[in-house]
Amino acid sequence: MVGKKRNSYLLEIFGVLLALIWLSPFYLMVVNAFKTNRDIFSDVIGLPPDATTENFVQAFIDLRFMQSLFNSLLITVVSIIIIVFFSSMAGYALARNKSKLSGFILMIFVAAMLIPFQAVMITLISIFGQVDMLNRFGLIFMYLGFGSSLAIFLYHGAMTGISKSLDEAAIIDGASKFQTFWYIIFPLLKPISVTVAILNVIWIWNDYLLPSLILGESEATIPLRMFYFFGEYTRQWHLALAGLTIAVIPVIIFYFIAQKQIIQGVSEGAVK
Repeated sequence: MVGKKRNSYLLEIFGVLLALIWLSPFYLMVVNAFKTNRDIFSDVIGLPPDATTENFVQAFIDLRFMQSLFNSLLITVVSIIIIVFFSSMAGYALARNKSKLSGFILMIFVAAMLIPFQAVMITLISIFGQVDMLNRFGLIFMYLGFGSSLAIFLYHGAMTGISKSLDEAAIIDGASKFQTFWYIIFPLLKPISVTVAILNVIWIWNDYLLPSLILGESEATIPLRMFYFFGEYTRQWHLALAGLTIAVIPVIIFYFIAQKQIIQGVSEGAVK
C-alpha cells in the first residue's frame, strides 16, 4: 500500500513537471507580449516592469485580426460541414453495398491517406489555376479532397456496428435511402462526426502550406497572416509576441467552449 502511494506521488510530481515544461513557451509568449522591446532583451523570463497593452492594440491593427479571423472561420466551418456531410454519406454507401467494387473504392480512399500533399502540390495548383479557383472556395474544395479519405475510413468502420435492420425497417415504412441515412443512421454517427470534426478543425485551422499557395493577402487566414506579420516585425518582438498571443485566443476559446464534446468525441470515437 505504501509503495502504491509513493508511486502515485512520483507520477503526480512527474506530471506537474511535464505540465510546467509544456506551459513554459506560453508563459514566455504572454509575459513578453506586455513588455517593450528593450525590456524583452534585458530580461526574457521575468515579469514586465511596466506592463503595457499598446503592443496588443498595434498588433491587432497590423494583423488585420478581424479580417483574418473571418477568413479562418469561413474556411474552417464550411470545410468541416462539407467533409462531414459527404464523407458520412460515402461511408454509409460503401458499408451497405457489399461488393468488390465498394471494397476497391474503399481501398483507394485508404491508399490516398498515404500520399503526401507535397507530391501533388505543383500539379494541383496548376490545374486549379487554369480554372480560376485559387481562392477561398477552391481551398475549401481541396480540403474536402484531402480530408475525405480519413473521414470515410472512420465512418465506414463505425457503420459496421450499426445493424442493417434499421435500414430495412425504415424502407418498409416508406422512407427513401437519403431519409433513412439522414434521420436514422446519421444521428447514430454523432461520436464519429465529432471526432472527424475535431481532427479536421485542428488541421484546417492551423494549416499554413496550402493557404499560402492558394490565397492572396486579402483572403489570408490567421496562420498565413502571422507569417506575414513575423516577416514584418521580426526585430520587434514585443509586437510579434503580442500578435501571436492574439492569434492563440480563438483556439483557447474554442477549446473551453467545446471541451466536453472534444473529450467525449475522441473517447467514443476511439472505442468505435
